[in-house]
Amino acid sequence: MAQEVSVYLFLGFLESGKTKFIQETLEDERMNSGERTLLLICEEGLEEYAPDNFNVSNCAVVTLESEAELNQENLKALTRKYRAQRVIVEYNGTWLLEQFFEAMPESWVINQMMTFFDSATFLNYNANMRQLVFDKINMTQMVVFNRFKGEYSKEEFHKVVRGISRRPDIVYEYVGGKAEMDDIVDPLPFDVNAPVIEISDKDFAWFYRDMAENGENYIGKTVRFKGMAAVSKKVPKDFIVLGRHIMTCCEADVAYDGFAVDTRGLIKDIKTRDWLYVTAKISYAYNDIYRAEGPVFTAEKLESAQPPEEFVVTYY
Repeated sequence: MAQEVSVYLFLGFLESGKTKFIQETLEDERMNSGERTLLLICEEGLEEYAPDNFNVSNCAVVTLESEAELNQENLKALTRKYRAQRVIVEYNGTWLLEQFFEAMPESWVINQMMTFFDSATFLNYNANMRQLVFDKINMTQMVVFNRFKGEYSKEEFHKVVRGISRRPDIVYEYVGGKAEMDDIVDPLPFDVNAPVIEISDKDFAWFYRDMAENGENYIGKTVRFKGMAAVSKKVPKDFIVLGRHIMTCCEADVAYDGFAVDTRGLIKDIKTRDWLYVTAKISYAYNDIYRAEGPVFTAEKLESAQPPEEFVVTYY
């Protein structure tokens, strides 16, 4: 079997601070663990690397000149050529992450993912290039806002990140070098400790995502929400899918997402696109709807409902 190659992925737009951070990282003596390192540069900004200052004994620096070079065959060849045991990637801010994941050799394993933004341009990028901003935050472990200033609103930056993902840590790096971790509390818009967790129409996307990220918090609890039914002869008897159309980034990615609901035969002849209120207890078990283990909602009450005012829900 091929030896695993640890991958450290640094995301962000031009002049966001990626190069400076990677340079300082490779100058750190703790990086000199003897691993053969490949620094893969996918874009070139104003700041250049100074390899002579790296504190890594075996480090090859390779620049991909075009998106066409980001393919599995080429990355495999580079891994073999430099016998890389560790890969550090400065990724191009205009390339989608899906392209990188498709090009990754099987032996590459992502160890860390960090995203950098220039605070002065971040909100403008988010307003005008939402898909690219979403792409760089959605799966990252940390978001760093470089060149942050006291007059900027942390709440505004925080809101954008949390509208995309609740996972990453957020760091504000001020002009002058001072850094602060984001400590803004992010309460959910519903009470997970209530006897019956009430999910309003507008909060279904938050509930769906929190179930995906923190499902263990809901096992054994009772919830009530409205959803649109989807039925199929392929699902188990008395089961339906109940969910909503969710927009995570932009109109192009609107998708129907829902949960497996055991209706217990409480309503007969449910049809696809019927709107229902369900009050159900949540458990986790294998279900053919997911073709895997997932949340199963056992209905205690099922009622017909009117469609909501907003057909599509979103996180922000």
